[in-house]
Amino acid sequence: MQMTDAGYDDWLDAIDAGDGFYLACEAGHGSLPPRRVCPHCGSPELSEEPLPETGEVETYTVVHVPPPNFAHEAPYATVIADFGGVRLTGVLGSDAVDDVEVGSAVEAGAAANEADDSRMVRFSLR
Repeated sequence: MQMTDAGYDDWLDAIDAGDGFYLACEAGHGSLPPRRVCPHCGSPELSEEPLPETGEVETYTVVHVPPPNFAHEAPYATVIADFGGVRLTGVLGSDAVDDVEVGSAVEAGAAANEADDSRMVRFSLR
């Protein structure tokens, strides 16, 4: 039986539908759901802000020896990308590993891991 996380799964659904968002407090700190307070300043006043369509790769690492639940994906890149108010961590598939570099433009989507049906952020190069 697959466990779900309503806040996180709803957020992934929104990203997959092209309606991605992040949470921002009155001081302008960005964070990812689910949250009840800003992790930076503790403000309970959070609003949903639209996630930009593209982000920029800040750093990445290519994984050649993966954990068992990602064995079918190798090699793949784990990427941290700046989307303005927030940074997202996700996976870039083996078809794009040779083309990714710091500064590359990426688009965020959601995908299921075939090994265990868990969901994650999946990037594609733009």
